[in-house]
Amino acid sequence: MIQSVKGMHDLLPDESEHMRRVGTVVTEALSAFGYREICLPLLESAELFSRSLGEATDIVEKEMYVFEDQGGDRLALRPEGTAGCVRAGLEHGLLRTDARHRLWYSGAFFRRERPQKGRYRQFRQVGAEAFGFAGPDLDAELITAAALAWERLGIAGGLTLRLNTLGDAASRSRYREALVAYLAKNESRLDDNARKRIHTNPLRVLDSKDERTIETLSDAPRLPEYLDEESAQHFAALKSLLAASGVAFEEDERLVRGLDYYTRTVFEWVAPGAGAQNAVCAGGRYDSLVEMLGGPAVPAAGFAVGLERVAALVAPAEASVSGRADAYVVAVGEAAKRAAHRLAADLRRAFPGRCIVVHCGGGGFRAQMKCADKSGAAVALLLGDDELERGVVTLKPLRDGGEQLQLPAEQVGERLSTIIPAPGIPAKAGTRPG
Repeated sequence: MIQSVKGMHDLLPDESEHMRRVGTVVTEALSAFGYREICLPLLESAELFSRSLGEATDIVEKEMYVFEDQGGDRLALRPEGTAGCVRAGLEHGLLRTDARHRLWYSGAFFRRERPQKGRYRQFRQVGAEAFGFAGPDLDAELITAAALAWERLGIAGGLTLRLNTLGDAASRSRYREALVAYLAKNESRLDDNARKRIHTNPLRVLDSKDERTIETLSDAPRLPEYLDEESAQHFAALKSLLAASGVAFEEDERLVRGLDYYTRTVFEWVAPGAGAQNAVCAGGRYDSLVEMLGGPAVPAAGFAVGLERVAALVAPAEASVSGRADAYVVAVGEAAKRAAHRLAADLRRAFPGRCIVVHCGGGGFRAQMKCADKSGAAVALLLGDDELERGVVTLKPLRDGGEQLQLPAEQVGERLSTIIPAPGIPAKAGTRPG
């Protein structure tokens, strides 16, 4: 039996519905702040990520799925969304120096990491990117939008916001030089992974989970000591805005993020106690990335939400929304079956977004009623020879023990509106059986 590729997991219907619901809450929170959807391709030029993320990052060095197609182009499955969003903005003329855009996207991303709980080789994210906003108010907006999503999902109390600033490119460079000197001096006290990063991506050493390395870092140079004044003011203003919005945070001067394009603000929402993969949302400011990829100097900031990790924190709905019928049509006899399909089509037009199921697969009345009950429907609509002859439909409540009644077919939609009210005013369901 052929199985799924390692790290590429299936989402069965209940899981898929739960994930979609979580993603919808996040995108609706972003929409409430004026963010609009942009759809990006799964495949990009591999060069896009080596230029934006940095050749020495783990993603580019070890984790990207890269291949050469039949035409000789070197392509990559997207490992993250920011670079692709910038590429799209530049390609289509969105990122002018005077333009401002708030965008969101969602979908699958790919990294060849070691699979474990909360970390997959194919994973799903919602990303938000804002272009043309240089001030800390935009940083605060992004964080507040995420906080709104957590509130709506009922998980706000279980998440902690970690916050830091990396300063501008010059201050980050000065700090990097001092940190490299310290790490090289104490190389024997570092773990193997940290030693490899000393001259390639030294700031990532600050993220080490190795106890001895953490102990060694206790005497390392501190990033705030190298911070430029403008970045310090930006960070102070951001903290003030978050406090005014009621968003609690913890400052963490060792939070650096793993990608080369970050400047100034960086942040993570983490779920304490969720294990090693506890970051559910991460982002920050990347004011130099647009210029780095050949565009004008456009300030930018954004974040990405890991949907698998967020979904694991959210209690699933008691029943699948898309998998549950609202009404189930039971039909006995060939003529009744034809009438049932006409009736159901009419009701679906009258109740957009609702699930009207017609029994398929044969079976007598009792067997069909068992299926109706299993469907979760609130009501069964019964059609047989007697109903066809009289031009009526029998409505049988399945959940609340209400009274069974027969109605002319043209009144079925009106009656159903009191049982399964659709958004807005439902149209009349006028199809007659028979």
